[in-house]
This record gives sequence, C-alpha cells and structure tokens, in this order.
Amino acid sequence: MVKKRKSGGRSRKGGNAGNVQCSCCGRFVPKDKVKTVTKQVSLVDYKLKKELLDQGTILPRTTVVQNYCVSCAIHRHVLASRPKEERKDHTPLR
Repeated sequence: MVKKRKSGGRSRKGGNAGNVQCSCCGRFVPKDKVKTVTKQVSLVDYKLKKELLDQGTILPRTTVVQNYCVSCAIHRHVLASRPKEERKDHTPLR
C-alpha cells in the first residue's frame, strides 16, 4: 500500500501521544494529530467596549483554544486539501 505522507499525518516520533476530544463533533483524536485553533476573545460587549476604550480602560481578554479533528477542520476551512507538490510546503494556511 502506498503511503500518502511520510509522517502518517502525525508529529510524534514514537510512543503514545494521548487523546484529545474534538471541540466540534466530540471524536477522540491523538494529541499530535489534532488541529488547534487559538484566538483571543473579549469578555465585554462590543458596544460597551467602544465607550470603555474611549475612557482609557484596560479590558480583559481570554484565550479560547479549540481542537478539531481533521474532518471538522476541513469542514470549517481550518485545513484545505492540497496537491502532492504543495503538501511539502509547511507555511500556515492563514
């Protein structure tokens, strides 16, 4: 059977990586195979945020980490399937 990727789609070099649950569908995915999306979220409503920033207030933000399995990452456009030549290019999609 022909192997599509040298790494098999994972980043581990041996041993068990452990499992993480997908944020979208709930599937358990190996930790080294999961696609992680991190974004900063404001805790304040956007209308109130504008007024508070005009006053010079420092607003709190929290970090939201979401883990996606490969199929959910493709569905949510975090990943895209690429031709064989472009698979070796490791620059981020976004």
